[in-house]
Amino acid sequence: MHGPAAEALSCVLLAVLLATAITRPTWLPEAAAAVPAAVLVIITGALPWHLARTEAGRLLPVLAFLGAILVVGHVCQQEGLFAAAGARLARGSRGSPVRLLGGVFGLASVTTAVLSLDTTVVLLTPVVHDTATRLRVRPKPHVYACTHLANSASLLLPVSNLTNLLAFSVAGLTLIHFGALMAVPWLVAIAVEYAAFRWFFAGDLALAGPAAARAADAPLPRVPRFALVTVLATLAGFVLTSLAGVSPAWAATAGAVVLAAESLIRGQDRPAALVRAVSIPFLLFVLGLGIVVEAVVHNGLGAVLTRVIPAGSSLVSLLALAGLAALLANVVNNLPAVLVLLSVLAGRGLLAGPGPVLAVLIGVDVGPNLTYAGSLATLLWRRLLADRDQPTDLGEFTRLGLLTVPAGLVLVTAALWAVLRI
Repeated sequence: MHGPAAEALSCVLLAVLLATAITRPTWLPEAAAAVPAAVLVIITGALPWHLARTEAGRLLPVLAFLGAILVVGHVCQQEGLFAAAGARLARGSRGSPVRLLGGVFGLASVTTAVLSLDTTVVLLTPVVHDTATRLRVRPKPHVYACTHLANSASLLLPVSNLTNLLAFSVAGLTLIHFGALMAVPWLVAIAVEYAAFRWFFAGDLALAGPAAARAADAPLPRVPRFALVTVLATLAGFVLTSLAGVSPAWAATAGAVVLAAESLIRGQDRPAALVRAVSIPFLLFVLGLGIVVEAVVHNGLGAVLTRVIPAGSSLVSLLALAGLAALLANVVNNLPAVLVLLSVLAGRGLLAGPGPVLAVLIGVDVGPNLTYAGSLATLLWRRLLADRDQPTDLGEFTRLGLLTVPAGLVLVTAALWAVLRI
């Protein structure tokens, strides 16, 4: 199959996968749609086998890394690391909603950077919601901060976001160089979010009573030292493997194995729960999605984007790339967006140093805060809050996104451009 028929088939399959990801029907695992779709584009010839094999080979180390980090986050939650952090957030706030927001920003930013945005959404958001509720302050600013920072504060390290891992695989950077280039843009993104939240939620943050201060003095649970030390050792492993030219997936896997073994020995967890934490259906979904996106690029989209993607690493070019990536993320979700743009940049000779790849990363990390559909993490965040009877409003979410996303894209990209010139 070639030409318009292959292009139409690839686009239809991509639309089906996106619809499955957005609606997330409980009776259908993500992989049940993605794996057959990937097989179909291969057997029909819409994507030649050698291209599918190359794409799979590029994605497999990324998926191994992600699966290991998901296990690390799961065991840390089981060991009580996030509950201990939530209790210390409450104590540090002394009942003040503004201080609590500052603590949430710090904790969510670090959690996202170190343990990935999925950890922030799935494990930290419930802790933050319950902490705010126990302090009898309005939880909305604090839980909204979790989803915004899960996206925009995921710029710092490859581990922070699946989009980062994909970009890291083609950027030609070491982990240390990646972090050094993104440190200032990361801080700028957080600062933009914090300023916007203080203004947008001023009314919610002004309300607190004496009960909040009393609740903040509740006894503190112990910090699980083994889990904390293992996470810090895993981070050190990321640096060492990067310096040695070895995939950081080995360090992530080692950390996951150590934490999982300790949890099993203590009877804190069960093997089945650890296997579920790996989220194999989601990893297969990402693999299938990558192959289908490659088919879309191969059958025409790549040529179209090649004509509109700006060349070079000037400020104007980087801003245009970040804006295009943000637009695509909000139209088709950030994961397909980054797969498409990275495939075009890497496959058609448009890379001029790391600047274009990192500008795309800014677009797909900061941009999704504009709409619910921009990020799979945001869709999951909505479901978690619905389970806790915490409503979310599309109009309010969009107004907040309009306040943070355009300013964030411009200022964060400008910060990247400045760092690249140093």
